[in-house]
Amino acid sequence: MAMDLTEIETFLVLAEELHFGRTAERLRLSQSRVSQLIRALERRIGGLLFTRTSRRVALTPLGEHTRRSLGAAYEGLRTSFEEARTIAQGVVGTLRVGFLGCLNGPPLSEVVAVFGRRHPACDISTIEVPWADLRGPLRGGEVDVLLTLLPVAEPDLRVGPVLVSYRRAVAVGTGHPLAARESVDIEDLADWVVLDGPAGLPEALRLDLLPPFTPLGRPLTRGAGGRTYQEAFNRVAAFDMVWATHEGLFRLYRHPDVTHRPLTGMAPANGALVWRADTESAKIRAFISLAAQLTVAPRL
Repeated sequence: MAMDLTEIETFLVLAEELHFGRTAERLRLSQSRVSQLIRALERRIGGLLFTRTSRRVALTPLGEHTRRSLGAAYEGLRTSFEEARTIAQGVVGTLRVGFLGCLNGPPLSEVVAVFGRRHPACDISTIEVPWADLRGPLRGGEVDVLLTLLPVAEPDLRVGPVLVSYRRAVAVGTGHPLAARESVDIEDLADWVVLDGPAGLPEALRLDLLPPFTPLGRPLTRGAGGRTYQEAFNRVAAFDMVWATHEGLFRLYRHPDVTHRPLTGMAPANGALVWRADTESAKIRAFISLAAQLTVAPRL
């Protein structure tokens, strides 16, 4: 007799849930429809797949065997279908995902892994983008989409969903007076030279990380330097400079003579996916859509 994929999918969900109500909710069907589909499949197979009482639902030995054999076949069929759909939609070739080092890790790694499983016809790779040349690899075609800090004010770039959101922080030397504080307010930075970052940093991002004035109008003194994170740490450690950044950086980078404190008085630092408008493609749209589905940016 012909197989019915709806019956098989219903059976596999019920075999997992062992509850008709939850199965109906997952499949967006009525409980009577779930029962109807299971009875129809049992008639096709010629035996009971579940034992049912008023208190519990359990697989019979035949049901357990069917779950193992049909489950593997169904997953293979789904994979083949998704691969065919991916090719038809143009999600093929290679997708190169750039990331700023301080934003590495989850959720980016999760999105990349899931994308690879869902779109096997498209190879995906990740490339760290240097802090000193934040937009260069994107504009030069070395990466197709970039996870970077906001804001992005360049009109040729499109901005996707926010993947990460971190509280601001200030890096100071371990012997610096601010290191004794539990937290540091942005007004306190007016008394110190604040590291300005690499010369090639986009101006909108530079002003977001370090505005020219505090909220009360006190000027902030900028100090040049810091083409890389470790260079910035060295300047903080050696020259009594401070560095206004965010807490995500310190998940991944350390210096023995540098510590950090929460920086209050500033909105969180957000990281989002960005891509060139003139190179948008099916694979970029698929990656952006998946990232939006999988991530809710945490405030850490």
